[in-house]
Amino acid sequence: MHEWNDLANEFKLDQEHAIVLARTQGPGAEYASGGNAERIQLSGNALIQTLSQREDYCRSMAAKFKAALGKYASTEDDQAAEIKQTGGSL
Repeated sequence: MHEWNDLANEFKLDQEHAIVLARTQGPGAEYASGGNAERIQLSGNALIQTLSQREDYCRSMAAKFKAALGKYASTEDDQAAEIKQTGGSL
């Protein structure tokens, strides 16, 4: 679970770095500079969107692992209580 959250945090940090690409400006006023900057901005925005989706996926997986771990612990506690009621021990 912690690994999924750590990975999600890395994707979040990468999104912050990708903002640099999304805000790129052309070095000059000529058409080629502006067109090149526009392509880089589009690429940066696509990267941010993809990284955001990856972050969401990792957070979702962490939540699923947490829920599964809770169910597992609950079942284990229930089984231990049942064994103790019958006079057994773990």
